[in-house]
Amino acid sequence: MDYTHFKRKIYLEDKPRAQAREEILEAQSVTPEKEEILTMDALGRVTAEPIFARVSMPHYHASAMDGIAVVAESTYQAHEQNPLRLTLGGQFCYVDTGNAIPAPFNAVIMIEHVDVIDEETIEIIEPATPWQHIRPIGEDVVQEEMLFPQGHILRPADLGVLLAGQQSVIPVAKKPVVTIIPTGNELVEANSELAPGKIIEFNGTVFAGFIKDWGGEPKLHPIVKDEPENIKAVLLDAAETSDIIVINAGSSAGSKDYTVHIIGEIGEVFTHGVAARPGKPVILGKINGKIVVGVPGYPVSAYLALEWFVRPLICQYLQIPEPKRQTVTVKLGRRIVSSMGAEDFVRMNIGYVNGQFVANPLTRAAGVTMSYVRADGLLIVPPDIIGYEQGDFAEVELMRPLEEIKHAIVFCGSHDLTIDLLSSQLKRARTDMKIVSSHVGSMAGIMAIRKGEAHVAGIHLLDPSTKEYNISYVSKLLANQDVILYPFLKRKQGWILPKGNPLGIESAADLERTKANFVNRQKGAGTRILFDLLLEEGCLTPDDITGYDREMFSHLAVAAEVNGDAHGAGLGIYPAAKAMDLDFLPVADEEYDLLMTRSFYESESGQLLIGMIQSAVFKEQVEKIGGYQVVENAEPKCLGLEV
Repeated sequence: MDYTHFKRKIYLEDKPRAQAREEILEAQSVTPEKEEILTMDALGRVTAEPIFARVSMPHYHASAMDGIAVVAESTYQAHEQNPLRLTLGGQFCYVDTGNAIPAPFNAVIMIEHVDVIDEETIEIIEPATPWQHIRPIGEDVVQEEMLFPQGHILRPADLGVLLAGQQSVIPVAKKPVVTIIPTGNELVEANSELAPGKIIEFNGTVFAGFIKDWGGEPKLHPIVKDEPENIKAVLLDAAETSDIIVINAGSSAGSKDYTVHIIGEIGEVFTHGVAARPGKPVILGKINGKIVVGVPGYPVSAYLALEWFVRPLICQYLQIPEPKRQTVTVKLGRRIVSSMGAEDFVRMNIGYVNGQFVANPLTRAAGVTMSYVRADGLLIVPPDIIGYEQGDFAEVELMRPLEEIKHAIVFCGSHDLTIDLLSSQLKRARTDMKIVSSHVGSMAGIMAIRKGEAHVAGIHLLDPSTKEYNISYVSKLLANQDVILYPFLKRKQGWILPKGNPLGIESAADLERTKANFVNRQKGAGTRILFDLLLEEGCLTPDDITGYDREMFSHLAVAAEVNGDAHGAGLGIYPAAKAMDLDFLPVADEEYDLLMTRSFYESESGQLLIGMIQSAVFKEQVEKIGGYQVVENAEPKCLGLEV
């Protein structure tokens, strides 16, 4: 077929997500299938029908203790002042826990309460009561009792109950086969040589993990090029061999986005676009009776769309309820702007500071996978509001356990590579602790401490008038708070340049002279303040610098931009240049300090953090990076409130 007549479909619907979900659930023709498997292989599987015990547990009268079995009625005269002697065989027998109780005995006396006279004789001073310390037949489970209903997800202990009930082979719901089809001329395998414009195909593996976790059977198809006939053939084949189809990319409005046209030609399209961000360009349809879900190529959009539409299809197929995330009410550390008419799914970092949960948004870009990986929760902004103000309270769905969030040290401020090393060391020392970091710049870090929204802030702010770092800013902005400024690192700031420094950059004046493509840090970052001072000393203005307004939120991001541009330049720390194999020309030695409240500094968590910083292992790791020196025997500076 000639696909040249396909016109670019510029957008898509704004169908409510809930409506789109209900439509595909109604369209999925589910005829429950079951299969019989060994109980020992059934962990996580869903029972296809009620399962009953074939035998009682226990199936005989069993001793609950180590001791002797007796006839209770024959012991009634036993007393401290009238010890009763019993003879082995006719009057008692020895039993261990779990042993069958032979007739005519009907009670067990604990061995600790028995005085052994000789091999044949014992003495007791307390009478037994009928059936004491005996597990009766069916105490745990009675034969023909229902062990599990249909639709039960089997846990480890459940398998033990099934085997004890002599159910060694059980009927479970057949897993729905979900074929995953990655498409795109730009996609390559992870072990391929990368070239500009080529992207490693990793979404398929992530999809397979989600589908397996939700109870489906993923089938990952090799990469399919953007050729309509190939896509059509693969979709038709998948409709014959699978229960649900997921096709990745090609769902938007690009010139190569054929998917919606092909599904419409060989099947039916219910939805093309939902009122949600990220994840709007979703295709929902049906081919030969099988639901097909077309998800966007951007990872975060794809993962959310998968959760919205594929997870409920799998749960309906297995006839189990869809799982719900735990929620928590948080105070918002920053303003969150949304647009009316669409749901916004905002990835959030959450910390527990001063007795309340505080949340800040991560990047909202749909292609930033790490924002999803690092997220502690999702804030869902309803379509009928335009967002939240800083300080508002909102409900957030958790993506991590609440206890893990509660024990995290919330770090906010200037980006530094050593914070990740510190978090790793902390995690090794205390498995229930970690550092949650937000790279927002030194000034924003100070404000986070001021508002009680972080435990620690990393800062390196140079005062142009005194040429001192940090003290004047903290003293001014936190004048009424009891805070500690802890000397942490000495580190080198300098020009980050392409290998060989082709433009000969040695000063800010050289940036203006060569019209280099400068990569700046965000407003409030210590590096930005240092750069502005260098401009002032060179009698330059921001307008003289090409790229002054091009902002990055980390030193590594600056280095990555320079790495891809022979005419690039940036200002940052040596380890970032080293990581990208770039040239580095030192400009200044700076002080990178940690700001925290006195209460946190003196807390168990604060002292553990300081201990990690001064440990030999951490110092050795920092020195290996290069361009750093941990401050030895650092003396904390008490600033702000007089105490």
